[in-house]
Amino acid sequence: MKLSEFDSLSRYIDMLLDAICVVDKDGHFLYVSAGGERIFGYKAEEMIGRQMLEMVHPDDRERTLQTVAEIMSGVAKIDFENRYIRKDGQIIDLLWSARWSETDNMRVAVARDITSHKRSEALQKALFNISEAAHTQASLPALYKRLHQIIAELMPVGQFAIALYHPDSEAVTFPYQKIETDKLHQLDIKAFCSEVSKRGVSQIKQLDESCAWLGIPLKSQNGVIGSLMVTTDAPRQHYSLSDQALLEFVSAQVASAIERKQMLERLHQLAMYDVLTGLPNRQLFDDRIHQALNRAKRYDTQLALLYLDLDKFKAANDTHGHEVGDKLLLEVARRLTVCFRESDTVARFGGDEFVILLDAVTSREAVTSVAAKVLDELAKPYNIETHHIELAASIGIAVYPFNGQDETSLLRHADAAMYQAKRSGGNHLA
Repeated sequence: MKLSEFDSLSRYIDMLLDAICVVDKDGHFLYVSAGGERIFGYKAEEMIGRQMLEMVHPDDRERTLQTVAEIMSGVAKIDFENRYIRKDGQIIDLLWSARWSETDNMRVAVARDITSHKRSEALQKALFNISEAAHTQASLPALYKRLHQIIAELMPVGQFAIALYHPDSEAVTFPYQKIETDKLHQLDIKAFCSEVSKRGVSQIKQLDESCAWLGIPLKSQNGVIGSLMVTTDAPRQHYSLSDQALLEFVSAQVASAIERKQMLERLHQLAMYDVLTGLPNRQLFDDRIHQALNRAKRYDTQLALLYLDLDKFKAANDTHGHEVGDKLLLEVARRLTVCFRESDTVARFGGDEFVILLDAVTSREAVTSVAAKVLDELAKPYNIETHHIELAASIGIAVYPFNGQDETSLLRHADAAMYQAKRSGGNHLA
């Protein structure tokens, strides 16, 4: 077929929404119908002579070359999909049918734009995955990471951040961000996220010379809780209004997922932690000691309990008031926390009673040494507001397996030892 013969067909071919493309054996465009401009964004004369592979999305080039090799060997393709980058930088999904003509020494292909269809499928999948993540992810950090993965499957994402907005202080925090360190310092990302969150309006903004950033407010029934921030991180790609609309559509689901996980973590905090001090409560302690006892029995190791009661706390609380008493307990909790390892558990059982679980101890002597240091730390003066207060503590010790084989017997022994220490005048251990 002569190239001049294409002209006689143009008035019919140009009516097609699909693009008819003819390339030579090396992949250079010889002819592109009018549908090509609608799909690729280039005029036909801009594409003639250009290497087809230059326009293919980099991630799809190797697969495209493999398919081209099959076509060149005589295999006709009618259902090959890949992605191209339009002149305006948008990524489009195409469905191809193609055949190689040995007689005419050219490859003829028909390209159909299936971007809308693929996006509808991806959007439906993303909404399902976000909903699933809200129910299955174990923690907020895990949820943030999964949301990053889901959105990266939906659209091009080079760098990503979730910002939470605190309206009372108008502060913006980043509980999750995957942004290059130099970018984080160079760009006014926090100001951009703050602007998006406060105004509640999506924005595409050029924060540096390399690429544009897309900021989407996270809106829930309670208002704007923060924003999502993404960038393609590729000079030839940028976000369109269509990309913005796509991310806006899923953002409400993202906000709902975050709020649900925040609520569950607050409920878990209330159920498992002391409201005043933030220390584990009796329920969480029971779970921790159950696991520790199982480990000790399995590996034939020791563990210890310290049952601690504050001396003179009631007198200080009655003299200075409950507000000062609460601050005293907070300071005691802080001092206790720094005295122990991360693997240990410092729990508040109520009032001025604390129980410490020491996991994997070597001997009673080692436990006694630690308990003595705790007594010294708690006996240091407390300066609460304008008050100078002195406290002390009585500590009872129980060591598994010598003082009990289960939680009940160990606690009973440690509690009895604590009262023995109190009867000795306080600021003692037994």
